[in-house]
Amino acid sequence: MGTTARFPLVVHYCGNCSLPIEYCEYHPEHDKCKQWLEKNLPDEFEKILNVNDQLDEEGAEEKKRQKRGGKGVVKSRKKEEGPKVVNISRAPRGKKKSVTVVQGLSSFDIDLKVACKFFGTKFACGSSVTGDDEIVIQGDVKDELFDVIPEKWPAIDEDFIEDLGDQKR
Repeated sequence: MGTTARFPLVVHYCGNCSLPIEYCEYHPEHDKCKQWLEKNLPDEFEKILNVNDQLDEEGAEEKKRQKRGGKGVVKSRKKEEGPKVVNISRAPRGKKKSVTVVQGLSSFDIDLKVACKFFGTKFACGSSVTGDDEIVIQGDVKDELFDVIPEKWPAIDEDFIEDLGDQKR
């Protein structure tokens, strides 16, 4: 029972897909994984290239990708190339009540669920993620958001925040 494994095992993870580097070839963005690996772990990149060359010499079939979906399919996020701007507006809800709508936080790579939870606790109200890049906060907190957002996320300057005024829902 002689094993060649030496403990503790060192597992290298890809910076692109976050999988162990042996499994990057199964990720939809395999080319980006190769670029990351070549830049950050050149020794491991050479080893993987040598293993792939040996497989090709043995006449192994080219790997077929699974066509149909399921949990194995990784959807790539849409990166918007437009300007990075956070839009804040107020929408009426009923006769005297209103909600505040915040759009554009995901263009600054902010997790909307975390931001939603932060707004709910900060303003002691309900808030929810309603769209692709939209958070609805119950109540009129539009004016406070101009101070709170740059304080919580320093990457967002007050110049990047636009007031769209009142909107119709």
